[in-house]
Amino acid sequence: MSSILTIADLKDLARRRVPKMFFDYADSGAWTESTYRANEEDFQKIKFRQRVLVDMSNRSLESTMIGEKVAMPVALAPTGLTGMQHADGEMLAAQAAEEFGVPFTLSTMSICSIEDVASVTKKPFWFQLYVLRDKDFVLSLIDRAKAAKCSALVLTLDLQILGQRHKDVRNGLSAPPKMTLANIADIAMRPRWWMGMAGTKRRTFRNIVGHAKGVGDVASLGSWTTEQFDPQLSWKDVAWIKERWGGKLILKGILDKEDALMAAKTGADAIVVSNHGGRQLDGASSSIGVLEEIADAVGDQIEVHMDGGIRSGQDVLKALCLGAKGTYIGRPFLYGLGAMGKEGVTMALEIIRKEMDITLALCGKRLVTDMGKDQLRR
Repeated sequence: MSSILTIADLKDLARRRVPKMFFDYADSGAWTESTYRANEEDFQKIKFRQRVLVDMSNRSLESTMIGEKVAMPVALAPTGLTGMQHADGEMLAAQAAEEFGVPFTLSTMSICSIEDVASVTKKPFWFQLYVLRDKDFVLSLIDRAKAAKCSALVLTLDLQILGQRHKDVRNGLSAPPKMTLANIADIAMRPRWWMGMAGTKRRTFRNIVGHAKGVGDVASLGSWTTEQFDPQLSWKDVAWIKERWGGKLILKGILDKEDALMAAKTGADAIVVSNHGGRQLDGASSSIGVLEEIADAVGDQIEVHMDGGIRSGQDVLKALCLGAKGTYIGRPFLYGLGAMGKEGVTMALEIIRKEMDITLALCGKRLVTDMGKDQLRR
């Protein structure tokens, strides 16, 4: 695997090894995908200041996110259907993150359940919550996350209504995939994937099946999830969720400084500047494009994290320079997982770590926590 040097290399390998339906799910945005593209492209407009003749020894990428020590300020983002990129995907990714020393965030719409991930990890992971119409089920999810000793709840704010991703519609996305002739032919070309899936019982949304009322099969699950996202979600819901949870709370999906200031008043521990990876409001700003404005607006009222478009260690450092205390990677670890399983997730983290370390040194800094606006060419 010496030819794999970048996240793009992992992406190319994942494209060959993961069925089209699930690769496209990870590698797509809403409608024209303009925001999805902007998330990546806007990072390229930001330039570093190169500094020389500075002592570069004893460098460290260690930091904290919501008070938790991290090997570098990067968390694995909550991503749905992760277990369809590779068999038992969430469990493998959580193990890789734990061994590396960064947080793993499990999605409500995961293939492996909260309990599955807890069974193969030793340190607490984070759990991402969607607010659904079935409030009893939401309360149950919170309680299950508490029972699994999750150390943070990540409440997603920007999925009251599901944005349309054309690729998912055209591919007939489902978990498990429907056994049409086209899907059978596609899967047959990817033996690593189907042999792995044949060896696991985890092929549908295990946080939901067997836990939500009236959901016992794939057909009912599909209709249930389509109907269950709650369009009435509002700021008042944050209060009862925070009270029920009782632990550290992160609000994900902030893209406007007014919303950021309102989020700071809730008593949450952090916000995530995010546009859902360009998968919701097409035509919205890139996450990195609004990060500085939001971070400046909230100051030290609440910790600021950033998600969307990160494809390298340099992107992580640019986000830190513009005010983020931590960052999230979704697609980079999914590409690694689809390409090589747990080893691929570790490789994605290693690529980002190495790129961060070298860039930190060439910017004349030894501690990642010292990176700020002064390290950018304005």
